Amino acid sequence: MAEDISDTSSKAAPGKDPFDGVRWDMTGAMSYGGYLQLDRLLDAQRPLSGEHDELLFIVIHQATELWMKLGLHELEAARERLAADDLEPASKMLARVARIQTQMIQAWEILSTMTPFDYSRFREALGSSSGFQSFQYRQLEFLMGAKNARLIEVYAAEPRVHERLSVALHRPSLYDEALRLMARRGFAIPAGKVERDWSLPYEADAGVEAAWLEVYRNVDRHWDLYDLGEKLVDLEYRFQQWRFSHMKTVERIIGHKRGTGGSAGVAYLVKALEKGFFPELLSLRTSI
Repeated sequence: MAEDISDTSSKAAPGKDPFDGVRWDMTGAMSYGGYLQLDRLLDAQRPLSGEHDELLFIVIHQATELWMKLGLHELEAARERLAADDLEPASKMLARVARIQTQMIQAWEILSTMTPFDYSRFREALGSSSGFQSFQYRQLEFLMGAKNARLIEVYAAEPRVHERLSVALHRPSLYDEALRLMARRGFAIPAGKVERDWSLPYEADAGVEAAWLEVYRNVDRHWDLYDLGEKLVDLEYRFQQWRFSHMKTVERIIGHKRGTGGSAGVAYLVKALEKGFFPELLSLRTSI
């Protein structure tokens, strides 16, 4: 983390040089910019139109992709911990993702300062590129259980990305691993939820809801599972907030035009809000 030298100077002992000990000659040493590869990172913003607001558009989307990269890193590790019956580190990872999601949601607040006129001045420069094509977003959906094999077709021209998403499609989701863990703990999880074709979308099951109800009605006995359930609810809650903010920002900027990638734009984003991830964790609340 970069140091605020103006702050350190105010804390220095009277008469002591606040820069005493600073390494000025970085020749041959690992520098801040070198460690973070800032030369590559800050050279990755390449506006095509010359319009002022295009840089804002690029930075917001690139920053979001970085946050999604970190979110995937944490959620994949959490899934591995669930598969190993190790809930404590999984809980910490899920809590971290909640903070990451807060940053992603806030990004729409910044982008919403761009007016329809501002965006119209460079929209043609995007060509057919679209957030619909974000493979990390699609991987996040798959990891959380919203599987749809058709959605990887758009990556046919990118074999490495297509393969990455195909692997994600056919692996158990975070929720699948949570249910398998519960089955190993002795809960009556239906057999079809423990072993199945993981590429198919998850469908709610009364038996799964009954198992979660047992957890929620006996919190002291099943605290770690209860905590896991609430962490998953929080994950979905924030994901839906992100989707909603995305939809409203798009509506504010382009109205109901079609998206640059050919999607229905706002109508598509509204439809996406109907796709949940952990249905029994929400439906059980009616029964408590």
